[in-house]
Amino acid sequence: MLLTRLILESFSFAYNSLQGNKLRTFLSLLGITIGIFAIISVFTVIDSLENYIRNSLNSLGSNMVYIQKWPWAPPEGESEYPWWKYLNRPEPNIEETEELIRRSRNIQDAVFFFGFNRTVQYENSKAENTEVLATTHELINTWSLEIEKGRYFTESESNSGASLAIIGSELATKLFDQNDPIGKMIKMQGHRFQIIGVYTKKGTDMFGTSMDKRVHIPVIYAMNMVDVRDRDQGQTINVKAKPDADRDEFVAELEGIMRTLHRLKPMEENDFAINEVSLISNRFDIFFKVFNLAGWIIGGFSILVGGFGIANIMFVSVKERTKIIGIQKAIGAKKYFILTQFIFEAMVLSLMGGFIGLILVFIGTLIFSAASSMTISLTLSNVILGLTISGVIGILAGFIPALSASRLDPVEAMNSV
Repeated sequence: MLLTRLILESFSFAYNSLQGNKLRTFLSLLGITIGIFAIISVFTVIDSLENYIRNSLNSLGSNMVYIQKWPWAPPEGESEYPWWKYLNRPEPNIEETEELIRRSRNIQDAVFFFGFNRTVQYENSKAENTEVLATTHELINTWSLEIEKGRYFTESESNSGASLAIIGSELATKLFDQNDPIGKMIKMQGHRFQIIGVYTKKGTDMFGTSMDKRVHIPVIYAMNMVDVRDRDQGQTINVKAKPDADRDEFVAELEGIMRTLHRLKPMEENDFAINEVSLISNRFDIFFKVFNLAGWIIGGFSILVGGFGIANIMFVSVKERTKIIGIQKAIGAKKYFILTQFIFEAMVLSLMGGFIGLILVFIGTLIFSAASSMTISLTLSNVILGLTISGVIGILAGFIPALSASRLDPVEAMNSV
């Protein structure tokens, strides 16, 4: 009963404070609103960006490695990328892929691929600068791809280099509109390919790549179109480990096989890179920590100003209600009742500012998501965080004014002017 009365009176006094001096209240709450908006905006962007990046990294596969000429990051402990050391390295090739499959005990799937850009044409429709992905047969299992229409290559079609193609959903729409592309013939660089399938739409990942816009052809046929022996076309051996394979053992085995194939002496450095998704993931972990810290610093100053604004309102409120406080104490109100009443009032005012800040963040996420390909969403955890920060700031800002109110002498308070 006492708690209910306290809550109702606190809401009533908070409302009267707002009504009594709207400009003063608005300016005081503005600091809390801006602070919560700044902090929760940063955290919302970070969380959405992190989810986007994690999903993109997961699409690469946590149990996969990419054997390439170029490493994804500088050597461990170094900040400079020594590209000149990698310039003359040999390119991975299809023969090495076959040897890895034959010799390894931990490989589930392995695929050799490279890419190049060509103009793709169907009758009068044309898609310029389209990425052509040339791979061995195992791509669909290694990358966990799905076929929306048609079918995948048979193993004999892949190994023989048949002039067949599977295209992405966006490319299918661009070339064929609403017509069924299965069985149609497309042209690239004077070569004709029959479409046998369309990949399920997946969207663009953080690296800007997407199967939705690609043409996928057998690597054996692609070697008639591009000389990959002497040119860097991003040749990659993508290896997927067995589910029960130990990561360190898996990587060590691949490294040992590749060193044997390249006939490297024991003291020689690797002339190939084994790139893992964890390399990128670890670097993003550092980035997100720095970004989170920046969010606290940016919003912290605004919240500090907002806290002083709330404290100012409460000091004024105590002064304006000194006689009322004296009457309350004269009829038996305890110190804790007065103290709690003003602290609760400060918390209500602060929560109002925080709530407005969260509404602004939510509106911002809707606008950004509508204008961008990446979805930004305000999560429940960030809403709770924003309201919690607001409540804590309200309690801290209201404590000293509330303490001064609770210590007032009832006789002096009632006789105050």
